Parts: sequence; C-alpha cells; structure tokens
Amino acid sequence: MKRYHCATELAVDLIGGKWKPVLLAHLKEGAHRYGELRRRVPGVSEKMLTQQLRELTADGLVRRVEIPGRVPRVEYHLTPVGEELRPALTALYEWGERRAAERGITFEPPAP
Repeated sequence: MKRYHCATELAVDLIGGKWKPVLLAHLKEGAHRYGELRRRVPGVSEKMLTQQLRELTADGLVRRVEIPGRVPRVEYHLTPVGEELRPALTALYEWGERRAAERGITFEPPAP
C-alpha cells in the first residue's frame, strides 16, 4: 500500500491530473455513457479516457453500470464516496467561472 504524508497528498493522488476532476465534474451532473463523456471532454484521447475511468472506478469514486438490453450499454455514475466530492467540485467550478470572468475567457459549449 502506498504511503502518504498528508491527507491532501492522498486526495490529489485519487482525483488529481488533467482529466479526473473534469470527468468527476461531468458525472456530478448525472450518469453518462462513454460516448457522452468523450464528446463533453474532446481533448482527452480514448485511451486516456478509458484509463482514467478505470482508475476512478478502482478507487471507488465511479461505478460502471452495465444496462442489459438488445444492445447492452454502459453508464458511469458517481458512487456515494464520489458524491462526497460534490461540494469540492462545485467550489472548483465556481472559482473557475470567476477567474474566467476576470480574465475575459469564454468556454466552448460541449459538442451535441
């Protein structure tokens, strides 16, 4: 088991990086299929998206739900532990909005 020297180190290890917080923020809004996440995060490669979702699932923050049917599909949801990140993700989003407004930065809308 990896050793940590403070709680922030553990938190950053679990949710840090370029894509994990973005994926968690989208999942905070509700369940998404892989293709939906791919469209909402166009800068991430398929390999990286798959890897990040697997890591978030292995760390207990995201669950992968297989929905049976004629054409089976998979959805990703926050787990109860992942839901605990909701206030932090909201605060991060709101901070980003304020900084964008201060600097005149606009955001591209997600792909349909």
